Amino acid sequence: MAYDPGAIDASLAAALGEDSVLIAELRAAFVESAARACAGLQAAEDAPGWRAAALRLKGLAASFGAVRLMAIASEAAEAEPHDPRITDRVVRAVARL
Repeated sequence: MAYDPGAIDASLAAALGEDSVLIAELRAAFVESAARACAGLQAAEDAPGWRAAALRLKGLAASFGAVRLMAIASEAAEAEPHDPRITDRVVRAVARL
């Protein structure tokens, strides 16, 4: 699973109109924020930290209409901390942004 570029673009266009420069800036900010959230997930020291980081990523994904990334982050929030299967899925999804 990855993000849905059409959904993100549609969300940004709905909010901003056709301002392609601003859309590009916000997309870049989204990608940077998602990478930081992913790093926070990987650095979590305990279950509450893991869950909090996963929920931050889920919220970020939701605010940009990245439904698939939101679903993966939701799974991560319920998973055991540092489960390699879910961690890999999160990392791959964010890397595809």
